[in-house]
Amino acid sequence: MAKKPSSGILEYVKSLGIALVLAFLIKTSIVEAYKIPSSSMEDTLLVGDFLLANKFVYGARIPVVGWRLPAIRQPKQGDVVIFKVPIDRTTNYIKRCVATEGQTVEIINKVLYVDGVPFPNPTHSKFTDPNIHPPGMDHRDNFEKFRVPPNNIFVMGDNRDNSYDSRFWGTVPLDLVLGEAMMIHWSWEPDTQAPQIKLADLSSLPRSVFYNIVHFFQRVRWHRLGDIVR
Repeated sequence: MAKKPSSGILEYVKSLGIALVLAFLIKTSIVEAYKIPSSSMEDTLLVGDFLLANKFVYGARIPVVGWRLPAIRQPKQGDVVIFKVPIDRTTNYIKRCVATEGQTVEIINKVLYVDGVPFPNPTHSKFTDPNIHPPGMDHRDNFEKFRVPPNNIFVMGDNRDNSYDSRFWGTVPLDLVLGEAMMIHWSWEPDTQAPQIKLADLSSLPRSVFYNIVHFFQRVRWHRLGDIVR
């Protein structure tokens, strides 16, 4: 007996619904994509990099109810973490964890010390300003010894002279940590010449699309695709 058309449509809708639910669960609790909007993690991560983050490792949140599953482990020194910045608990930031609870942090003339030992500069980290800000001017180059409180981490950008991080707004509570950066799945070179899409100008959309198609191969950073974030 042949199936009724309505039965086939119902099966399709059910399959699509299940697929959407699974995709939602994966995105919200296991793996999620993030775009790098600023230069604070250069040259580890560049503006225009798109990366995948492991949300499960630090304890995935169950969608809707917001409960957190047990963590496989907590953030450790050297992890590149995504988190909600404590100053507004809404905006996503990405920085490197340099110290965890109970450890002491101190910066002397741009040198970071954790528990009294110099913290190795990440492979692609950098300093862009040769000048050293004296103690009392700000916390960028000289930071008084500080102990990280329980259930918190101290984070810094790899672009040490151009990063708004724990030196300025404090530590990150673990409940604001979203995941660990894993790999770069796409990288798009910023182009100041690219036409901007404007709602008031309907022709700006096709101009932008055409420009990006023409310059597609030049703008993609092919050598970064698939890079593991370290």
